[in-house]
Amino acid sequence: MFDSLSNRLGDVFDRLRRHGALSEDDVGAAMREIRVALLEADVALPVVRDFVAAVREKALGQEVLRSVTPAQMVVKIVHDHLVEVLGGGVPVGQPGGARADGIDLNAPSPVVVMLVGLQGSGKTTTAGKIALRLKQRQRKKVLLASLDVQRPAAQEQLAVLGRQVGVTSLPIVPGERPVAIAERALRTGRTEGYDVVILDTAGRLHVNEELMLEVAAVRAAANPHETLLVADAMTGQDAVNVAKAFGERAGITAIVLTRVDGDARGGAALSMRAITGKPIVLIGVGERIEALEEFHAERIAGRILGMGDVVSLVEKAAETVDDEEAEKLAAKLEKGRFDLDDLAAQLRQIRRMGGMSGMLGLLPGIGKLKKQLNEANIDEGIIKRQEAIISSMTKSERRNPKLLNGSRRRRIASGSGTTVPEINRLLKQYQDMADITKKMKKLGNKGLMRHGLAGLLPGGFR
Repeated sequence: MFDSLSNRLGDVFDRLRRHGALSEDDVGAAMREIRVALLEADVALPVVRDFVAAVREKALGQEVLRSVTPAQMVVKIVHDHLVEVLGGGVPVGQPGGARADGIDLNAPSPVVVMLVGLQGSGKTTTAGKIALRLKQRQRKKVLLASLDVQRPAAQEQLAVLGRQVGVTSLPIVPGERPVAIAERALRTGRTEGYDVVILDTAGRLHVNEELMLEVAAVRAAANPHETLLVADAMTGQDAVNVAKAFGERAGITAIVLTRVDGDARGGAALSMRAITGKPIVLIGVGERIEALEEFHAERIAGRILGMGDVVSLVEKAAETVDDEEAEKLAAKLEKGRFDLDDLAAQLRQIRRMGGMSGMLGLLPGIGKLKKQLNEANIDEGIIKRQEAIISSMTKSERRNPKLLNGSRRRRIASGSGTTVPEINRLLKQYQDMADITKKMKKLGNKGLMRHGLAGLLPGGFR
């Protein structure tokens, strides 16, 4: 989402770094370019003015201009102020600050969470994602209730999502009005021992009085502990109007941004947090029902400035890895064994982590290579095709790839919908990994420490 802003800011900082020392004119020119970059990223004008003024004041300080690396000092000032604008400067648990796990559930059960926003912002899908997150991470018993009686099949859509994630949804009563549905959901939540009740309200194409009156009536009846504004990251300059309207009338307590994985310019994130003073707590990063992440101001600021987000990459790996599978693989690697079933497990892991492009996007310094990576056209489908190839093999073939002669490869190609050259490439990839595994066993821990990674390369030790 932040690619455009990241690229523009990267160019500004590159020009600053070419100066050994910075003058006030250099800083002034950089601030003008940062202002243009923020406006082009659809950040609201009042937010841009405040941001540039604050950064300029700090960047013109004597400790910056006389610093050994003044350009790096400017980058740090911009980074720190980005974190502040995104809410990272407020302690966890304080008003406007981050939450320990996204949503505040510190209230008597059932905790009522109400979702509001414009039509098409992704409220219903987000309701399903939040339900799954609360069920898996916090072991909460969640009840989903759709109050959207305007959009055809909206209530059934939420029921389908509920079944998909294994969460109960309130039975649909035709003709029932939103306030009555909310009251019934609360009664069900109390009598059947639910920890959380999620109310998915109706949206409109535009902020209008009818929508606000309905939201206000539901709010009065349900008294939600959390009111989450679900906003599309592609909203652009209109983000300010949406945030103001819902902030004043719906009493929002936090923001959830959707479609963060898209090609939005990123201005909505900066604008909404600054205008409402409410924290962004969760971000939708894909269509998959699991694609919902906690919002961390420091990490997002790092991504914007090309510093990467290694912490999120590690967390994503920890969430998707199968501990039992990992232990089995470690034991096999110790013995120098690695078969095609192990390769298939690694391919599944990469796919669960968002594919190669998703993983690369979180690495530091990758911003400079984004253009080349895009031009390289990384084929994410290759992982699925490789999994299909391995699945089309017999158990004995997966354990002993030497059995794969020409006729067997043609059979596998036919069964997996691929070609023999693709199978040959996969087997070459497997053989390279198997060779490294054998070298690791041969070197042992002491040998690895002595030779380092060079010992694993072809001809690295003999």
